[in-house]
Amino acid sequence: MIVVHHLENSRSQRVIWLLEELGLAYQVQRYERDRRTMRAPLALRRIHPLGKAPLIEHDGVVIAETGAIVEYLVALGELLGPSAMPQDRLRYRHFLHYAEGSMMPPLLAILVVRRLGLLGLPARRPVQAMLDDHLDWLESELAGRPWFAGDDFTAADIMMSFPLEASCQRGGLDGRRPRLIDWLARIHARPAYRRALAAGGPYAFA
Repeated sequence: MIVVHHLENSRSQRVIWLLEELGLAYQVQRYERDRRTMRAPLALRRIHPLGKAPLIEHDGVVIAETGAIVEYLVALGELLGPSAMPQDRLRYRHFLHYAEGSMMPPLLAILVVRRLGLLGLPARRPVQAMLDDHLDWLESELAGRPWFAGDDFTAADIMMSFPLEASCQRGGLDGRRPRLIDWLARIHARPAYRRALAAGGPYAFA
């Protein structure tokens, strides 16, 4: 049995969704954020020293980092990987790592500068410009295909869900980029996504 250590309103929602898409048996151990700091609870450090979600346990092994977890589960379930087309495989690998490596830093920066209040005002415009570059590029990427890796839905789309959902909440993603909004509507309509919401509990980004 796969155990998902799931922090509310976090990247770990993607892991539950992936497990639902793969049809793998799992159970969820939920954790709530500290209401003052919004950080993960210290209880997660008993699972992994960094105390970050997501974490999964399988066959006595703890696996951290969303991308590594996704790659592990896709291999286990033998589904949702890239097609045999070389270009699709390259895009799949790119977006699997791009979601956290390139897309999340400006989103985190936006969160920080907003919490700084007036002190953060000078940084808001340049940080937003950085994110806008990403959003414009992603909008253009979906001009020629329905999903990020190609014609088929893959785990790369699952990885891209959290940064784009967060972009709707705090990054200015709206109807001005209709392909991205349509993509979000399509992933949110997937039955496995809806089941994952029920399994994971309240999720502010859906």
